[in-house]
Amino acid sequence: MKWKNRPQSQHVEDRRRRRMRRVGQGFGLGTILLIVLALFLGQDPMQLLQQLQTTQTIEQGPNTTSPQNDPDRELKEFVSVVLKDTEDVWEYLFRKHWNQSYRKPTLVIYSGIDRSLCGVAQAATGPFYCPADEKIYIDLSFFRELRHRFGAPGDFAIAYVIAHEVGHHVQNVLGISEKVQRLRQQSSRRQSNRLSVRLELQADFLAGVWAHHAQKLKNILEEGDIEEALNAAAAVGDDRLQKSAGSYVMPDAFTHGSSEQRMRWFLRGWKSGDINQGNTFDIPYEDL
Repeated sequence: MKWKNRPQSQHVEDRRRRRMRRVGQGFGLGTILLIVLALFLGQDPMQLLQQLQTTQTIEQGPNTTSPQNDPDRELKEFVSVVLKDTEDVWEYLFRKHWNQSYRKPTLVIYSGIDRSLCGVAQAATGPFYCPADEKIYIDLSFFRELRHRFGAPGDFAIAYVIAHEVGHHVQNVLGISEKVQRLRQQSSRRQSNRLSVRLELQADFLAGVWAHHAQKLKNILEEGDIEEALNAAAAVGDDRLQKSAGSYVMPDAFTHGSSEQRMRWFLRGWKSGDINQGNTFDIPYEDL
């Protein structure tokens, strides 16, 4: 991706300089296993973390990061450029399709553990979007995991992850997330999981729409970038994650979609660039 010496977003909040530390009951190996179990059972790990948050105190530790000794300085700059590109594309699309200004999210960079209005943010849960404060939370160490553990290297793999989380913000601004949350609360676990899959696949589609228009407006792509994004989408498919954890593939426990589905919906957004082709809620579930 062509990103160096390009404008960066002003909506990045770097919290690594106020590293948080746990006091009292902490998140140890047992907690991580509970999170994995929650994923397999189709539960939302963020709900589990919210419950655990009530049993511990988090306090601010000493500053540990400065621009002079930041090993992730270039990665932070890259993330800021990608966020700026999402801001410009979605501002353009919001005005074009809805004749309104785009409300920009904030991207929070933290290290290890932090707070969000949706509960505790920690590296074990990966990047996520919190609709309550309209912020995206990312521990930059996740991108090393993406490369080495999940086998999805490349800068555009990182861009895909950010664009996916921004897709959730778009869903929130448009009122889609709230409707889905209400429906999930009234549904069985199986139906709730399926609604979650629909929401996640739409966010993948919106990430593809962003890539389409970012290329059209800014010519950001280099050879192999789309392949990197597709590889990242496949790496975080529910079926692949279940297999890598030594489990059988359990489709009823999917909350994000299979590798094939995630690639297909990103590709659909990338090829069409048409937001009207991304209504994952009007398609029979078996056809997603």
